[in-house]
Amino acid sequence: MANVTRRIGLSLGADICWPICYESLLEKLDLKIKHAGDTVEFEVERVYIEPFDLRQPCRYDVVIDRLTHWYHTSREWIKKAILTDDLYVFNNPWSLQSMEKQTTYCAMMRLGFPVPDTWLIPPKEYTTSPDLEPTLRKYAKLFNLGDIGDKLGYPLFMKPYDGGAWVGVTAIKDRDKLNRAYDESGTRVMHLQKGVTGHDAFVRCIGLGPQFRLVNYDPDAPLHDRYRTDTDFLDEKDRQLLIDMTTVINAFFGWDFNSCESLRAGDTWHPIDFANACPDSQVTSLHFHFPWLIMANLRWSIFCAATDRKLQTNLDWRDYFAIADEDRPFADKLADYATLARQRFDMDRFEEFCAKHLGHLDELALEFFGSDKARDAVHQKVEALYPEHEVEQFTELFWGRIQDWRRQEGA
Repeated sequence: MANVTRRIGLSLGADICWPICYESLLEKLDLKIKHAGDTVEFEVERVYIEPFDLRQPCRYDVVIDRLTHWYHTSREWIKKAILTDDLYVFNNPWSLQSMEKQTTYCAMMRLGFPVPDTWLIPPKEYTTSPDLEPTLRKYAKLFNLGDIGDKLGYPLFMKPYDGGAWVGVTAIKDRDKLNRAYDESGTRVMHLQKGVTGHDAFVRCIGLGPQFRLVNYDPDAPLHDRYRTDTDFLDEKDRQLLIDMTTVINAFFGWDFNSCESLRAGDTWHPIDFANACPDSQVTSLHFHFPWLIMANLRWSIFCAATDRKLQTNLDWRDYFAIADEDRPFADKLADYATLARQRFDMDRFEEFCAKHLGHLDELALEFFGSDKARDAVHQKVEALYPEHEVEQFTELFWGRIQDWRRQEGA
């Protein structure tokens, strides 16, 4: 038997609030876990950006990454550490780098998910290069954008094929608006996606490992009100279907932390946006749901570190495609997809681990999220984003919603 220290690295950008809360709760947990004959303890460190030798050993066992999706230096360090040191990281950086919305739509369409009809259109403008003019002259076919819009039907949405954070998204109601939006799209490669008419629910399902949070989402509200605070707004059948879809998407692409946005029209849930690996983690948008994120991050990272979980770089798509090619209803296929996905996330083993070693986390979190340190973390994030005259107002708003969570959880 040996005493083993597992190190968890936080690869951060503009993150302020959640790392403070994560570090504080990990310290309060004071874990000494008996696993495989060893006593495992944990340390957490923030990962710094610096030059690195490609043969330089990695000191971390697990990294929670917030930079790979946009900062190349950290992305390449993480890829190096996976290849040379078996680092486990949230999320698979190769998949995250290459699986933009276009790819995810195609893959889930192949699996039979009811993704709305979507077209990709060439960009309106181009950045010049030596080969561009002869390429376009020889091979670019003229097309009538209005005809494509008419074929899809209105309303529809124009959005970047690889975009995020609602940047460049335009609601289109007719031909004129479609042509104007395309003229203004510049060099972006865009999707046109048929709108889901008559929808009565918009839900964001957040998945972190084998843990899920269903949020009633209002995209038209200001950022601080988009995540609604009601929790009992779906029946069990709809809840499970959205969880299964999110589990499958995340396992399919090797993403530990991702969200899936879906609209319900009639009896069908249409996933419209689900390439959101590394979704928003800030209290200024999550507020009421923020404590759940911290606890989910702790559970999954501790489990991965303690059990020396290995990153599965092989995505095994053929197992899913074999199911997709069967002549069965989508609901039956989804159940089989979800079985594969739960196995990939070691769901049964994870739940057993949490029950055995992390049963006191809920109580500690209820106490911590009523503390001055937690409130200061909220204040620091608000202070970084809001004008001075609004800092106290919004600090109180978000803090009050966290206290609503505490009351709901029985504090």
